Amino acid sequence: MRDLIEACTPLIYDSISELDISEEEISNLIGPSTLGPMADVAIPCHSLSRRFKKSPIEVSEQISRLISPSLQGIALTSSMNGFVNLKAESEWLAKKTMRLLSDGMLGVSKDSPRKIVVDYSAPNVAKEMHVGHLRSTVIGDAIVRMLRFKGHEVIRENHIGDWGTPFGMLIEHLIDLGEDNFTSERAISDFDQFYKEARVKFDHDNLFAERARSRVVLLQAEDSDTLRLWKVLVDVSTIYFNEVYEMLDVLLDDDDIMGESAYRHLLPTVVERLRESGMLEESEGASVVYLGGKWVNREGAPFPVIIKKGDGGYNYSTSDLACIIDRVERISCDELMYVVGTPQKQHFEMVFEVASRAGFMDERHTATHINFGSVLDSNGQMLKSRTGHSAKLVDLLKESIIRADSAISEKNPELIGENKARISKMIGIGAVKYADLSTDRSKDYVFDWDKMLSFEGNTAPYLQYSHARISRIFSLTSVSRESLRNSKIELFTEEEETLAKCILNFAESLDKSISSLHPHKLCTHIHATSSAFATFYEACPILKSEDDKTMMSRLALCDLTARVISTGLELLGIKSPEMM
Repeated sequence: MRDLIEACTPLIYDSISELDISEEEISNLIGPSTLGPMADVAIPCHSLSRRFKKSPIEVSEQISRLISPSLQGIALTSSMNGFVNLKAESEWLAKKTMRLLSDGMLGVSKDSPRKIVVDYSAPNVAKEMHVGHLRSTVIGDAIVRMLRFKGHEVIRENHIGDWGTPFGMLIEHLIDLGEDNFTSERAISDFDQFYKEARVKFDHDNLFAERARSRVVLLQAEDSDTLRLWKVLVDVSTIYFNEVYEMLDVLLDDDDIMGESAYRHLLPTVVERLRESGMLEESEGASVVYLGGKWVNREGAPFPVIIKKGDGGYNYSTSDLACIIDRVERISCDELMYVVGTPQKQHFEMVFEVASRAGFMDERHTATHINFGSVLDSNGQMLKSRTGHSAKLVDLLKESIIRADSAISEKNPELIGENKARISKMIGIGAVKYADLSTDRSKDYVFDWDKMLSFEGNTAPYLQYSHARISRIFSLTSVSRESLRNSKIELFTEEEETLAKCILNFAESLDKSISSLHPHKLCTHIHATSSAFATFYEACPILKSEDDKTMMSRLALCDLTARVISTGLELLGIKSPEMM
């Protein structure tokens, strides 16, 4: 409880001045308690024992005795096993909670704004989006939403793969198929097949391969007809990407696309600046940078960052360095964030190091690789489709909506028609996104339909149902939620106090999630709040409270709970239905 710690720390310091303990020491020692409802905050005294030549129990009893008078009205003090325990007083907790009723930010404070570029999703033109793109897209979307909520200027960049040597074979295959046939008849499900067909022809047809290589040269020379055919591939793919993004309900749109092609004019600049800095070396016909230090291969030889290949083509590192130049110099960003899988960890470490040494960014800039693990099946293997190929994202999302529809039919058979279809999408898509976001992003997670669509446990349907339940309560009373903004909250029971603490801790949990760039921390808090509400709901009559004063107080807690759930889910990119 950050609020309680902030309220108590200066008072504690003043009360124990005779003990010669600095305010910094107190700040370092005080923290959340592990005693559950018995205490909210604790001060371990074991490190002070030797200094005062007393046992930790004696020190804790002495400190508890000294601070108790000054904390009256804020926290109750006690000592146990060498710990000073503080428990928020009910009235203080109620007053802090009441303030949130008229606070649209639910206690969240704005940060000093920074300009932050977030690079995420990054599908490839003329290729299907697979389950790997799911993680980058939903994690990136959640981080963008949270940063914006805190007041930062966030620039979304979707670094799609729309340039490079594969486009020679793709364009030639497009010519063979016929441009009209591709644009009018090709379905989303055929993108993978289109790419595979082009690859097979490139690998087995020498004439086709030669045509493809010549087409790459024309593309790099920006031949007008070649650029037109390239744009056909990009446009058809963009329509598909947008369909997926609409289905996923994420913020990305056409204005966010900054493909590899957008930086092609900067690629020679990267080479030139690295050469001017003295960092560029020639190795086996290629232009490379050797960073030394920890970047060595298995034999201990320096591992190169390839900038320009022997055939004159550029590498991924070159494109990423061009991105950094563009984002620092054109956009004037303060921070660069890349939501990309863990296997690219070393790549980004080396790119960031090259950019720093070359002066592409300086101490004013922060570059962060927001890594994530893989999506696995129940056997711990990479998630595949029934045919054994990488699971297509569109198929996954469609199946989730179908399964959600079936689950709703069982739970609420009276829900039909457009309402049911709309809510099924909310639940189905929300379930997929939450299953991803509620897991520590740095770890792999198992894709489990039954678990993610369950109405019990740490799932989106459980949280969405909690929100719908509260909406149902308000539908049964004439009291509007807006009328509660100036209500008085009184906490008569332990269940009410626990719920109030969850509501009050929302801001702290969000800040922790943002500072660590781990959305699962916010998920954990929303679930804890929903669980506390479920306990409160069972123990405390709301509409049948013993008097109007109690009813209004509990309705105010309901309102705040619903706002914590809906705001939290919205920051994760998930909708909160009013009924289920």
